[in-house]
Amino acid sequence: MRQQIAAANWKMNLTYQQGEQLLDTILKEDIRLDSHHQAIFAVPFPYLIMANQKLAGKTNYFASAQNCSDQKSGAYTGEVSAEQLKSIGITHCVLGHSERREYFSERNQSLAERVKLCLANDIIPIFCCGETLSIREVGAQEGFVETQLMESLFHFSETEIKKIIIAYEPIWAIGTGKTASVEQAQEMHAHIRKIFTNHYNKATADHIPILYGGSVKANNAAELFSSPDVDGGLVGGASLVAADFLTIMRSLKK
Repeated sequence: MRQQIAAANWKMNLTYQQGEQLLDTILKEDIRLDSHHQAIFAVPFPYLIMANQKLAGKTNYFASAQNCSDQKSGAYTGEVSAEQLKSIGITHCVLGHSERREYFSERNQSLAERVKLCLANDIIPIFCCGETLSIREVGAQEGFVETQLMESLFHFSETEIKKIIIAYEPIWAIGTGKTASVEQAQEMHAHIRKIFTNHYNKATADHIPILYGGSVKANNAAELFSSPDVDGGLVGGASLVAADFLTIMRSLKK
């Protein structure tokens, strides 16, 4: 079975002390993850060392950065490089989140550089893709997502691409009052897997975890994750509530 992943994205939330308390509450439950299960915590930069230390020794628990620079090093005040993340033991990094694309104008070519730098530093990219409401309304979502993947990822080798985690974000279903159905989630996940099949091969496509990032909550996680091509979730708001995220972790495919 593919890796099934509950990934928490804290975004720009919680103080250091609140983050410590949240992790302590989750870890106190001592959920033993199967070999095909992972729990990943994408925390703000100042909390990475703390999170990594708390997760040390816990099998299949990982701390992740929420972003990294598209430059190796240099005069880029305020940026954090993949090499710097590696130096503190970080193994995962979220790239191309819809908020980074929208608010900070991150583009596909820049994301390709970030993916390259992460892979060069043995950091697993959690690469986000997905369409806006205007794209969905004209039925152009499949081609839009394919372009995101093609321009940022498809120059990597089969060996490299198998190290990447994909997160599909239906941006039109986040904070718009519209809801993505389980069927819509599965449809796009299956399409994304087909894109990888067509560009690489079926074995490679079947290896890549594809997470759902459209308002995963405690009360819908089990149904979403039961879909054959949905391999867990990239969780925003619900990851800030210990009981909710614990439920989501327990909802991963067995």
